[in-house]
Amino acid sequence: MSEHDLDRRSRDVLMAIIAEYVQTAEPVGSRSIARRHIRGLSPATIRNVMADLEDMGYLSQPHTSAGRVPTDRAYRFYVDHLEQMPWMAAQEAARHEPASPQIDPAEQIMADAPLRLSQLTRMTGMLLAPPLGRTALARIELVALGDDRALAVIVTDTGWITARPISAPRLSTEELREIGRALARRYRGKTFAQILDDVAAPADPLDPLWTRTRSLLDQIAALFRERTLYLSGATHILDHPDLSDPATMRPLLRAFEDKARLIDLLSQMAGERGVQVMIGSENPLEDMRECSIIASTYTYRDQALGVLGVVGPRRMAYSDVMALVDETARLVSSSLSRVKQQLYLPS
Repeated sequence: MSEHDLDRRSRDVLMAIIAEYVQTAEPVGSRSIARRHIRGLSPATIRNVMADLEDMGYLSQPHTSAGRVPTDRAYRFYVDHLEQMPWMAAQEAARHEPASPQIDPAEQIMADAPLRLSQLTRMTGMLLAPPLGRTALARIELVALGDDRALAVIVTDTGWITARPISAPRLSTEELREIGRALARRYRGKTFAQILDDVAAPADPLDPLWTRTRSLLDQIAALFRERTLYLSGATHILDHPDLSDPATMRPLLRAFEDKARLIDLLSQMAGERGVQVMIGSENPLEDMRECSIIASTYTYRDQALGVLGVVGPRRMAYSDVMALVDETARLVSSSLSRVKQQLYLPS
């Protein structure tokens, strides 16, 4: 019998068993599924479904009276059905429903990924948005908005766009346009990191471009530094006995709140391709040394944009979580290549 023969109830029970087993590494019984995951079904009904799943090769029973554990076929089903996540269905849904102008497709992908990782692993999911400092400038445009405001439009060499309103007092439409052209001529092809270095210490502080527009340049430079960390499921940490002790939990939750340090850590991990595992004491953040981090970079046009992954207890099914994180990174990369080329990056 193929996976397509699984009805909704069987799929829900199978996904719940995998999530429970990844969390506990213990054979899963019907009562724990009824109590923790699917409260609308009785333990007797869940036992019947589990027996059917065992017959189909999705579950095995290590001992006669024990609960079930997922088989390789179950994990394959688990990973394969990540393709039913919201970001993979976005194009199909767009054919039937009008798109909301408030939701940017790239930002939606980045927000959905850690949410789904958290739901599937019962750990804390995270995604670090594209590190713009690594990309090069293609062009910059300044568009007058009125009321002493302008729209700064920054285009990278990969075709990504970020746009933010900035303050531009006493500058006309033509002056703004000319400043944008001058900045583009000076910095086209340079990485954002190089531009930031130049803004911080210009070669000629008396250059008219600097003396006339210093405030404007500082605001534009701030756009180059922007980086967003998406976190989901921080409270899942409470579900793990290893981490439920207040002495362990409090510093970990503090680390989640101090996003700047976590962003720095993930930025370092984003420098390496593929899946990375940081276990316990390997973590430079002392508050997170009771945890492990599994992360993987995601790409756009073969350029590493950022990193996503999970934070969980040191006791976890590493191979399964690594496979899930790796597959999620692949799907995010694939999804980003599907959305329109000109994307507004999240702030």
